[in-house]
Amino acid sequence: MSKQESLKEKTAKGLLWGGLSNGLQQVLTLVFGIILARKLTQADYGMIGMLAIFSAIAACMQEGGFIAALNRKKEVSHRDYNAVFWMSILTSICFYTLFFLTAPLIAQFYGIPELTPLARYSFLSFLFVSFSIAPRAYIFRNMMVRESSIISIVSVFLSGAVGVVMAMNGYAYWGLATQNIVFTLSVSVLNYYFSGWRPSLHIDLKPIKEVIGFSSKLIVTNILTAVNTNLLSVLLGRHYQANDVGDFTQANKWNTMGHSLITNMLYSIAQPVLTKTDDDRERQKQVFRKLLRFTAFVSFPLMLGLALVSEEFIVILITEKWLTSAHILRLICIAGAIMPISYLFSNLLISRGHSSAYMWSTLAFCAAQLAVVGLSVPFGIGRMVQAYVALNLLWVAVWFTLSHKEIGLRAIEALRDVAPYVVLSIVSVAIGYLAAQPFANLYVSFLIKVVVVAAVYCLSLWLLRSTIFTEVLLFITKKEIR
Repeated sequence: MSKQESLKEKTAKGLLWGGLSNGLQQVLTLVFGIILARKLTQADYGMIGMLAIFSAIAACMQEGGFIAALNRKKEVSHRDYNAVFWMSILTSICFYTLFFLTAPLIAQFYGIPELTPLARYSFLSFLFVSFSIAPRAYIFRNMMVRESSIISIVSVFLSGAVGVVMAMNGYAYWGLATQNIVFTLSVSVLNYYFSGWRPSLHIDLKPIKEVIGFSSKLIVTNILTAVNTNLLSVLLGRHYQANDVGDFTQANKWNTMGHSLITNMLYSIAQPVLTKTDDDRERQKQVFRKLLRFTAFVSFPLMLGLALVSEEFIVILITEKWLTSAHILRLICIAGAIMPISYLFSNLLISRGHSSAYMWSTLAFCAAQLAVVGLSVPFGIGRMVQAYVALNLLWVAVWFTLSHKEIGLRAIEALRDVAPYVVLSIVSVAIGYLAAQPFANLYVSFLIKVVVVAAVYCLSLWLLRSTIFTEVLLFITKKEIR
């Protein structure tokens, strides 16, 4: 088997395992999410939502861009992984100490004293996750997608079960905090087990110097991304009630579940595959365009379809008390549809070693989002979310411009790759909406929308002889992909 065929097979298997894994994870998350949302209140989710940005920033500092940096290196030794292992642990200890001491200031910022003990407890996850960075880097570099899938599924199941048991026993937001802690602990233990890699007690941080130039930019970028992701929760927590934060947190959770199904599939293969083709620009461009078509093929029908059924989805699963979150979900799903595309573009920059361009683009986006969203605060949550969605859509042009410089991707080529799936998704959603209009029953309406959208989309692709659609069917049925 040639190197190219081997890479194609690895990519296909990676996407398949990623799809199956993330599909099962989303089912588990869905089940646990339904139980928790029915048992807990908007304020419970709001309490955790207010702390999310601090956890996300600390996680970025711990990871330090080391996973991507080690993936970029031509040769990686045990010494490199060991340096990352101990650096991650030392960083986590520093951050936990810092956040433990500043927890009262966080509570004072939001005006909620109960956040002090909750923050100190929640941030224990910093310590646990640090043990997984080096093993995760090993698994990522070696494209061990099957093992990564098992780790994620088991961790979601264990943490979800603990969260539900605690919620059922009246622990409220403490159950949500514990769920996150159990998840990070499970991920760390299982990464350590499946990677087969073991640290040594000899602490030598010199290898960090070799990758710090590349990884430091990723640290900054990842922090900015975390700020972007959690900015609305912070502004809502500052200017509105905990219930408002809870509604947004709930809507954003389901939106994230949707678009992360695609981005997590891409995570396991995009950077490694693009890195392996880095010495052949034309081949890398072909690989990227195929990944772009696959991403659009999955992302737009999934996320626009979720927007279509948002009200039925929320009310049926977690009752009418969350109806406000359904209206928010409908809007942010539009941004969710484009996020995997942006993610793929950013992975191209990282795979080519341009963490600086990735960093500055994210910095500019963060500044623009802060300005746009901040200015929309006085006009209410609806306007704020609309501004957030609009900026996400517009910023794809920036990612494209940067990618054009790297592999010569032309606008007409990108449009040819993405536009058919956008148009078919919109048409399918419109037909699904019209088909469900005569039916007032939520369950019937939900079922008709889902079936009609899926049927119209798949039938259209089959009639148009879509290459991606055909290859997916061939791979699933174990036939050769040509």
